[in-house]
Amino acid sequence: MINGKKIVVVMPAYNAEKTLEQTYAEIPFDIVDEVILTDDCSRDNTVEKAKELGIKEVLVHERNKGYGGNQKTCYNRALEIGADIVIMVHPDYQYTPKLVHSMAYMLANEVYPVCLASRILGKGALKGGMPWYKYVANRILTLTQNILMNQKLSEYHTGYRAFTADVLKSIDYNADSDDFILDNEMLAQIFYKGYEIGEVTCPTKYFDDASSINIKRSAIYGLGVLRVSFTYFLCKCGIIKSKILKK
Repeated sequence: MINGKKIVVVMPAYNAEKTLEQTYAEIPFDIVDEVILTDDCSRDNTVEKAKELGIKEVLVHERNKGYGGNQKTCYNRALEIGADIVIMVHPDYQYTPKLVHSMAYMLANEVYPVCLASRILGKGALKGGMPWYKYVANRILTLTQNILMNQKLSEYHTGYRAFTADVLKSIDYNADSDDFILDNEMLAQIFYKGYEIGEVTCPTKYFDDASSINIKRSAIYGLGVLRVSFTYFLCKCGIIKSKILKK
C-alpha cells in the first residue's frame, strides 16, 4: 500500500510453471497488497505451483480464452477486490518485478495514471535478446502509431503495465479483443479518453521458457496494430465511429 492506495499485481499465466517462482520471488511485498494469478488453461502445473507459493487469488479458465481474455479476468478480479493500482507482471520472467516500486509510486503520487515499462528506452531490448525482426517491427509500428495517434511513446508493445483503478473503470476493456491486440486497444482507449501515459526503462530477457509469439502471429498482430491506429485517427477526425473508442 502507498499513500493509502491498495496495490494489486496481476499475473496472466499460461504454461508458466518453470518461471513463476523466480518471478514471484521478486515482487516487492513491502508495497504490494495482493497478487492475482489467472491461468489460461495451462498444460503444465502452473496452478499447482501458484498454490504452492501461497498465492491466494488463483483463477483458472476451463478453456483457453487467449492472452487478452486472460488479462480481462485479471483486471476484473482486481477491481472486485478493491485495487486502487493494478500492475500487470508476466509470470514468464521476461520482465523483472523489481520495477513495480517505480511504477506504483508514479501512479500513487499522481504523476501519471498509467505507466509502461519500456524495453526500447535504453538498450534493454537488444541486449536482452529481442530478435532483430521484432525490434525493427516494434520501431516501425511505434513510429506509425505515434504519428496517427499524435503521441510520443517509446513503444506500445510491452506487456509490463500499471493502471489506476479509475482508468480501468473508465474504459470498456471487456469489449476489446481476447487476443494480443487487446494491449494496443487498451492504450488507444486510454489516449482517446485524454489520459497521459508515463514510461520507465525496463531490461528484458528472451529465453526458451519466456513466452513469445511466432512470426506468423507477429504479422497478424502487426496488422491489428495498424487497424487500431488508423481507427483511432479516423475517429479523432470525426470520419468514423468505433464501439471501443469513446470519450
